[in-house]
Amino acid sequence: MTSNPHIDAPTETPPNPQARAAAPSSSLGAAVPPVAERGTSTSSSEEPARNERDEALRRTPWRRDYAARLWFSDLFVLIWAVYGTQLLWFGWGNAQVAIREDSRFNEFSYWAFSAVLVIAWMWALSLIDSRDHRIIGAGPTEYVRVARASFTFFGAIAILAFLFRVDVARGYLLITLPLGIFVLLLERWLWRQWLIAQRLVGQYSARVLLVGSEDSVAAVARELHRSPTAGYRVVGACVPSGKIADSIPGTSVPVMGSVDNVELAIAATGADTVAVTSTDDLPTMKVKQISWALEAGRQHLVLAPSIADIAGPRIHTRPVAGLPLIHVETPKFSRGQRIAKRTMDLLISVVGVLLISPLLAFLAISVRLTSEGPVLFRQERIGLKGREFEMLKFRSMVVNAEELLADLREKQNSGNEVLFKMADDPRVTQVGKFMRKYSLDELPQLFNVIAGSMSLVGPRPPLSSEVAQYAEHVHRRFLMKPGITGAWQVGGRSTLSWEDSVRLDLAYVENWSLLGDVVILTKTARAALSPGESAH
Repeated sequence: MTSNPHIDAPTETPPNPQARAAAPSSSLGAAVPPVAERGTSTSSSEEPARNERDEALRRTPWRRDYAARLWFSDLFVLIWAVYGTQLLWFGWGNAQVAIREDSRFNEFSYWAFSAVLVIAWMWALSLIDSRDHRIIGAGPTEYVRVARASFTFFGAIAILAFLFRVDVARGYLLITLPLGIFVLLLERWLWRQWLIAQRLVGQYSARVLLVGSEDSVAAVARELHRSPTAGYRVVGACVPSGKIADSIPGTSVPVMGSVDNVELAIAATGADTVAVTSTDDLPTMKVKQISWALEAGRQHLVLAPSIADIAGPRIHTRPVAGLPLIHVETPKFSRGQRIAKRTMDLLISVVGVLLISPLLAFLAISVRLTSEGPVLFRQERIGLKGREFEMLKFRSMVVNAEELLADLREKQNSGNEVLFKMADDPRVTQVGKFMRKYSLDELPQLFNVIAGSMSLVGPRPPLSSEVAQYAEHVHRRFLMKPGITGAWQVGGRSTLSWEDSVRLDLAYVENWSLLGDVVILTKTARAALSPGESAH
């Protein structure tokens, strides 16, 4: 049994297209035949259910197919990188690797050495489980393992070459390592895009049966529906009430029976993953009974407690007296983390201002010539530890925009109950519309970053009037400096509800990492170059 608050990895391929076509689709679950209620005779239904389960078990697990694709792709790109480097460094000649301490093996061809290098590199990638189904499809773990295996492998080569006094061309190795890592990461990224596309249409995803209370099932179902690319498709639920043909409130997940009918529900839905969302309403030993009924290696049992927005590094599982205790570390920011974030802010901001200074000058002149008023818009915002600071932006509205705000609140057609947004705000100037679409009006905030009042990435900088409406827990967003961009901007901007805006900001604050900042900056650049409907 796997204890993991984020649900373990997908296992089986979804039903065949004919089966999908026969069942009406829904946003969170698929329509499936109901199972017999507890206490009724099941003799007439056992045979079809058994046949359906056998059919599911006969399918080739999608993870095995995907791992094979990765294996052959890894082999191809490594052959290309290693032998390509050899040809670049030595040409088509028969260069030799010399071993000075052993007269029996004075030298051998780099063609053979490159073959050994490729085989050993593939072995290193397998040893670290870089193709494991639990890490593919989402998150940085897959990429981290590929890079770690490669660096460790070449470190071992350097040590062995030193100990056995093997003369290997340093330039050959120095080019092969970064080139190999680059092509491996690029290949894995391309495969991930293919996998995401497959999952968006229901392929290469686990069929999940949720088991627990109605509230916990609904919470987990909503979180899984929020991220379809994670590879989990909810096909049904077993809850204490067990009302057949009903659905979980607030979702389209069909109820397949009570928590005592899990085995029959698995057969009826073709589920390959059982996710226990809560255990309070389950009979004693029920979780173990469920695990015993699953087909080893093909069906999985996972625990999915209703905790969300907790990063993996903060979660640790520790078995104590037979209990799989899940430890969730409290968020903390060390001095080293703060220095690293500040260093990245300064480097990118200073270099960025120097590079885009012509663009800044052009935008400033455009604002000045096309509308009356100052070039910069200065506004008091709330920042780190609740302190006020003056945020800079290129002015994109008319000078008396604040005075017109009260009259426009009733016409608000975007934003949410706390944050005011309008899809076609009449206060915005023509130049302002263009700048807002591509987020160019926010470029002066780079000077806020250099001054230290803001960060490149962080929670959204709120107005004092917005802070007055905050619930107590929302003030945790002030643990970090506000950002020019953040999870709120790449997660939907104007289309987000207030609850989603808070959730994204708090999740960022509590799970901050330097790699996460890099990911958000990359997504922001992509969103700025290709803005969607939420950009206004």
